[in-house]
Amino acid sequence: MSNDEFPTDQPAVVTCGLPYANGDLHIGHLRGYIGADAFSRALETLGQETAYVCGSDMHGTPVAVNAEQQGVDPEDFALEWHEQYEETFPQFNVEFDNYGHTHDETNTELTQDIVRKLDDEGYIYEKEIQVAYDPDADQYLPDRYVEGTCPYCGEKARGDECDEGCQRHLEPGEVEDPTSTITGNPAEYRERTHKFFEVSEFTDFLTEFLDGLEGTSNARNQPRQWIEDGLQDWCITRDMDWGIDYPTAEGEDSVAPEEQRDGGGEAADESELVLYVWVDAPIEYVASTKQYSERVGVDEYDWERVWKEDGEIVHIIGRDIIQHHTIFWPAMLEGVGYNKPRGIAATGFITINGKGLSTSRNRAIWAKEYLDEGFHPDLLRYYLTTTGGLQQDVDFSWDAFQEKVNGELVGTVGNFWYRSLLFAYRNYEGTPDADVSEEVRERIEGAIGDARESVNDYDLRGIGGAATELAQFGNEYIQRNEPWKLTDEEPERAAQVIRDCVQIAKAVGVLLEPIAPDKAQALWEQLGEDGAVADAHLEDALEAPPRNFDEPGELFAKIEDDRVEELNEKLEERVAAAGDDGDDDGDDEETESDDTDGDEAGDMADTDDLEALADERIGFEDFQDLDIRVGRIESAEGIEGADDLARLEVDIGFETRQVVAGIKQLHDLAELPGEKCILLANMEKAELFGVESNGMILAAGEEADLLTTHGDAEVGEKVR
Repeated sequence: MSNDEFPTDQPAVVTCGLPYANGDLHIGHLRGYIGADAFSRALETLGQETAYVCGSDMHGTPVAVNAEQQGVDPEDFALEWHEQYEETFPQFNVEFDNYGHTHDETNTELTQDIVRKLDDEGYIYEKEIQVAYDPDADQYLPDRYVEGTCPYCGEKARGDECDEGCQRHLEPGEVEDPTSTITGNPAEYRERTHKFFEVSEFTDFLTEFLDGLEGTSNARNQPRQWIEDGLQDWCITRDMDWGIDYPTAEGEDSVAPEEQRDGGGEAADESELVLYVWVDAPIEYVASTKQYSERVGVDEYDWERVWKEDGEIVHIIGRDIIQHHTIFWPAMLEGVGYNKPRGIAATGFITINGKGLSTSRNRAIWAKEYLDEGFHPDLLRYYLTTTGGLQQDVDFSWDAFQEKVNGELVGTVGNFWYRSLLFAYRNYEGTPDADVSEEVRERIEGAIGDARESVNDYDLRGIGGAATELAQFGNEYIQRNEPWKLTDEEPERAAQVIRDCVQIAKAVGVLLEPIAPDKAQALWEQLGEDGAVADAHLEDALEAPPRNFDEPGELFAKIEDDRVEELNEKLEERVAAAGDDGDDDGDDEETESDDTDGDEAGDMADTDDLEALADERIGFEDFQDLDIRVGRIESAEGIEGADDLARLEVDIGFETRQVVAGIKQLHDLAELPGEKCILLANMEKAELFGVESNGMILAAGEEADLLTTHGDAEVGEKVR
C-alpha cells in the first residue's frame, strides 16, 4: 500500500460490502455497488491496474431466520438469492471481475486459515459470556434471533447491532430486555464459553492506521471515538449450525457430528461453534480476489501481491458498517501480516421522497421495478453517483430523477453530443480536417485534471461533474461561435469550431465512461472509434477522432411529466397498501443488507441538490433578535455513546460557552481548537445525551462546513 497519487505501480482491488443473500435488491443497495463500480472504472481510466470484486454473504442469522421461516435449507435459500444477484448486477452495468460467495471452498479455507493464524499468534482466547436463551424453544439466540434495547442509546436493537439508533456493533449479552424472535417470549441470559479476538491489543496500530487512511471523513473520524472509549475485544463465535465451523488444529476435522451440537446450556467446545458472520464476510474480499487471479493467471493479476505485499486496497461500504471495516477488519489483517486498506469510503443512506426507505412499507424503488419501467441503467447510475457527495444521504424521487436526467443528461450532455456530431456529419461527413484550438485543448486538459483529482479524492460526483461541465462548456462554445453562420462566409473558421466540438464530444465520452458506460460506448461507436471506450485512458480524450463517421442518433430521451405522474401514483399505491396490510413498524432505512456521505472535494454547483428556499420571509426586526457572535473553539471532544455529537468549548469574548454540535463524524475534532466559528448565542439551552448545550454553531450543508469570518473580526463581535 502507498499513499502516492493514483495511478501507482502497485495493483489495486476495489470492493463493496457483501449483500446478504436474503432478499430483493433496491436502489439503496445499488448505490454502493454502482459507486464502487464507477470508482473502479475511474481508476482504470488513470491507467491503474484494478480488479473489482465482491460476493454474496451466505451466512449469518438473517439468512438462517428467513430460511427457517420458509422451511428450506439455508444453503439452498442463500444460493437462490446469490444467483439472482449475479443476474441483476450486470443489468446495471456493475461488472465485477469476480463475484463469489462466502460459503464456497475458497472462502471457507481462507477463513479457517486466517483464524488459525490469529490463534497461533495468541490473539484469540476463551471467555465465559452471557448469551440469550429461549427456554421454550430450548435454543440459544445468536444475533438476529434476539431483539431488545441498545444499552448505549436506548433505541431498538437486533442482536449484534443497534440498527435504529447509534448503529454500534453489540456483543452477545449486551442487548437489554432481550426477547426471542422465535417465540416472541422474553429471553434469559445464560453463561456460555466463546472465542474472542483480542482487538484491544491493536489500539496503537489502529490509531496509526486511521491517521493514514484515505476515503471519506466519516470512515476516518467515526472510529476514533471507539478507540478513545477503549476498544472491546470481539466475540467471533456463535451458537448455531449455519456458518463456517471454528477451525480446530491443522489437519483435524473441524465439523462436529450433528448430535454433538448445542448441549442445552452446557459450555460449547470448538466443534460446536461456527464463526461469526463478520469474520468470514470481509475475508471474501480476499477469496474473491484469489479466484480472479486463479482464473486469469498471476502474470495478469497477482492476488498475493495485493493482499500480502504492497497492493492498493479500497473498500466502498455503507456507513452502518464503518466499525467492522475500520476496527475489526484491519486488526485481523494486521494480526496475520496481510496488507491493510489504503482507502475506505462510506456512503450515505437513500431516502424516498424525503422519507426513510422502508421495505416493510414497500417504500422503495426495487432494482427489478426500475428495469421493468424501461429506464436505461446509466440514468440511475448518473443520478446515484452525482446527486450529492459520496457520504451524503441521497433522496430519490421520480420528480428529482426526471429533473436531473432532463437537465443534465438530455439538456447538457446529450444535446451537445447530438448537435455537434450531426453538424459534423452533415457538413464534413465526420471530423473536419483541422487542429484542435489552444482554448479547447486547455479546457479538455483542465477537465482531465479535474477527473484525476476527483479520483484521488474519492469524489464520484466530481468524476461525473468533470464530464458534464465539459459538455456545458461545449454547448456554450458552439453557441458562442455559431458555426452554422460561418460555413459560407468563413468556412475554415467553421471547420475549426466543429473540429473542436467533435474533440470535446469524444473527451466527454471518455470522462463519462465510469459513470455511464453504455452511453459512453454508444457515443464511441457513433464517432467510429474501434474497440471499447472502457479501455481508453484519460489522455485518450485528446487523441484525434476518426476522420469519418455515420449519422449520429440521440443518446438520451426526455422523461415526460405524465410518465412521472404515473410512477408517483404507483409508488403511493404500493406504500398505502403496505401501510394497510403490512407491519406498521416505522421507517427502516436500509442500505446493503450486510454492507452497505457529501464528499470532501469539488462538488458541482447544481441547485438541484440544494434545499429549497423558504417561502416565508422575516422582517429586519426578527433578524435583529438573533444574537449571532464570532467565537473561537477552545476544545472539542466526542460525547460518549453518541455517534454524531461533539462537546465544544467556544470562547465568545464575554464568556466561554459549552455547545453540543453534530460534527463528530465530519470533522477531525483534534484540529478544531483555535478555529473561529459563528455561534447563535441566544439559542435556548438544550440537553443532548446528558450534556447541556448553550448556543448553536452555524454550519453549511450535509458536511457541516463550519461558518467563519473572512477577515480579522474579534472574538465576541456581533454578526449584523
